[in-house]
Amino acid sequence: MALSYKARRRLSLVVLLIGLPLYVVVAVNLVSWIDRPSILVELAVYVGLGVLWILPLRPIFMGVGQPDPDTADTGADRSK
Repeated sequence: MALSYKARRRLSLVVLLIGLPLYVVVAVNLVSWIDRPSILVELAVYVGLGVLWILPLRPIFMGVGQPDPDTADTGADRSK
């Protein structure tokens, strides 16, 4: 089942405002649980975890910054 444009926008906002900060807390706790490794290992873990969170959520964020494809754009200026 594909999510609608509005649902993807709302879900992406929830992920960015609630999910991502929680993920950062978990990542920092994971690195501190390893007993402060060398700076290169720590950097590799943070970079790996920074890329890992987006992979399963990529379909949610695809096209969210674009105009709503469900609305018919007549080319008229909507600000008036």
